[in-house]
Amino acid sequence: MTDNPMRERPRLYLITPAHFTLETFKDALKAAFEGGDIACVQLRMKETGNDQVLAAAKALMPIAHAHDAAFLINDRADLAAQAGADGVHLGQEDGDLAEARKILGHDKDIGVTCHNSRHLAFEAGEAGADYVAFGAFFPSQTKIAKTTADLETIQIWADISEIPCVAIGGITAENCAPLVKAGADFLAVSDAIWSHENGPKAAVSAFNAAIDAAFSSKDASPA
Repeated sequence: MTDNPMRERPRLYLITPAHFTLETFKDALKAAFEGGDIACVQLRMKETGNDQVLAAAKALMPIAHAHDAAFLINDRADLAAQAGADGVHLGQEDGDLAEARKILGHDKDIGVTCHNSRHLAFEAGEAGADYVAFGAFFPSQTKIAKTTADLETIQIWADISEIPCVAIGGITAENCAPLVKAGADFLAVSDAIWSHENGPKAAVSAFNAAIDAAFSSKDASPA
């Protein structure tokens, strides 16, 4: 476990499926929030037209905001600005941070994918990123990961940086404990929520219980 005594309990960072039926997914998102604490929702609609992304943001963002959760859009700072979203998440090949900051201003959040590289994370932090994301930590059903990340990456980052970090990639309620203990600030999850056999409410509830158990464990150490 990281030695940083100021670290707060990690929170869930929900990522939408790439494709969904909007009216049906609105109900799924509402159900997810009924399951417990969620810090953020990222709208991740790859290979979808701008109008569809904006329509989805218009429908889903009020649900997130009603529960005091941030609403981010993946890749597209321009669409985030048009939608009035709380920020954007950028992949290493999906947009320039400086340009995104010009578009969004300084009161919006910008996150950056950093794979398993603290060097990329430092660069992102120096460029003004509000958070960095490391992964993938486990095989994912959502996307084929370009890199595999190590727990040590999060452990060291949590000890040396005040910039929050997100762990991503195949995370479930059953395997998330080492990430919590290593010092992740947020756990980014998608398929484990939307494909849960008992629905998104049960999935979020299970995640929050697992986070609580891992975070309160004083003598356990990351595997």
